[in-house]
Amino acid sequence: MKHPIQATAILTPALILSVFGTSQTVEAQKPLNIIHIMTDDHSYQTISAYGHALGKLAPTPNLDRLAAEGMLFQRAYVENSLSTPSRACLMTGLYSHQNGQRQLGKGIDASKTFFSEILQQHGYQTAVVGKWHMQCEPKGFDYYAVLLDQGEYYNPEFKTKQSNGKYIKENGYATKLITDHAIEFLQNRDKSKPFCLLVHHKAPHRNWMPELKYLNLYEDVDFPIPETFYDDYSTRCDAVRTEQMRIDRNMTLIYDLKVDELKNNSAYQKEWNIKGWDASLDRMTPEQRNTWISSYKPRNEQFISQNLVGKELLKWKYERYIKDYVRCIKTIDDEVGRLIAYLEKEGLMDNTVIVYTSDQGFYMGEHGWFDKRFMYEESYRTPLIIRYPGKIKGGSVCKALVQNIDYAPTYLDLAGIKKPTDMVGTSLVPLFGGKTPKNWRKYLYYHYYDYPAIHMVRRHDGVSDCRYKLIHFYGTASDPDAAINCNELYDLKTDPNELHNLYGNPKYIKVSDRLQQQLDKFRVEQKVDEY
Repeated sequence: MKHPIQATAILTPALILSVFGTSQTVEAQKPLNIIHIMTDDHSYQTISAYGHALGKLAPTPNLDRLAAEGMLFQRAYVENSLSTPSRACLMTGLYSHQNGQRQLGKGIDASKTFFSEILQQHGYQTAVVGKWHMQCEPKGFDYYAVLLDQGEYYNPEFKTKQSNGKYIKENGYATKLITDHAIEFLQNRDKSKPFCLLVHHKAPHRNWMPELKYLNLYEDVDFPIPETFYDDYSTRCDAVRTEQMRIDRNMTLIYDLKVDELKNNSAYQKEWNIKGWDASLDRMTPEQRNTWISSYKPRNEQFISQNLVGKELLKWKYERYIKDYVRCIKTIDDEVGRLIAYLEKEGLMDNTVIVYTSDQGFYMGEHGWFDKRFMYEESYRTPLIIRYPGKIKGGSVCKALVQNIDYAPTYLDLAGIKKPTDMVGTSLVPLFGGKTPKNWRKYLYYHYYDYPAIHMVRRHDGVSDCRYKLIHFYGTASDPDAAINCNELYDLKTDPNELHNLYGNPKYIKVSDRLQQQLDKFRVEQKVDEY
């Protein structure tokens, strides 16, 4: 069903000139289109342009093309490694405590201005498709088709402006349906206006259900175990020993790894979220379910017959996890390619800035973990690729410190709009020439709040520069676990895997003091109210 696009203010030549500055011709001032593609939990390790072992074994040619034609960011980070807070940072250009979305399930201050509202007010036609996951209606959008809650992989429900608040089930695979809605917007938009389109994919969020045609992809590939897979956390704070995100003891065989045949085994009936797994299967069509079962059942039966234990069981869990994860990435890469093909067909590639990123990073078995949340590199760091024809040289690499609070001011800058004075993020446009300005930021601030909650990662904040990182775990005696007040310091040049906590080491006193001063400065200047 095609949905009409609601009209916004007409972008007249006078308005174009007022927004984008004076010029000899209106054509020379043709405003840029913006496409922001954001996946959920996509690790930089699984984009082959980043050169990681996993990416090399499961290549992403369409994402690599964007990097080859644009800029690959090596030090892109999030402010709070959690889905909904990350989305709030994107929309507002504010830290979590400023926009209200500190935790996963609640908190967004809907009175804060979203950058989509500002673009809309300046003549842009705006849209968001896919995952929204904030406790407010999409604001500042002429068109939206957003998923119910986290969204389902198969036959998900979408809400649109025409559905009267109802979520309507659509038949198909989520990643492809989201691209369908993106192209639908592009086809039916007012083509006299510039557009900003947010394409927010559900994949590769837990529980990593691949598209049917890729259920057996990579089955013969042996993915290497990370060198930190058996980390003993010996030098770290207790926070890394009380989390609940380990592949060995917290990743479930039924919900996460799809061993449906164990549901009736009494030894596994207390596993987490078996009902969720049943719901995922039940929502499939008979044809989808038959294809799924025919693929997984033989492998599951072989696994059960082996009676694996110890490290052999752990290695099997890791392999099943990674293979399902990168199968989901394969469809994402396909659909990015389909969107690019549409833009090429319509002659839009030369005047459209394309951004690819994730709402945070993700653990691919590093430290024995899956999920995110911690300020360690694998979850703190996120992939970021920007293609901007004529302004970014293809194959560029940026090593400046950037953060997800920077997207909103960047998009306003690209549209020739001055950011609001209360927006704390910084436009990335000055980096596009390939050099980092001398006055570019030297430090980033991070803050994770969502405790107690799933995975039980303790609250912490911290600061990092291009080499060092200081993390402070905190909590009061009223927390479910004992109070915690513990610091960690890492030298990423000599210890990129963050195995050796240097806090308290006399050789690093000057470094820790400098970072502590910066951390205190962030807390004061940004009016942080807990730490």
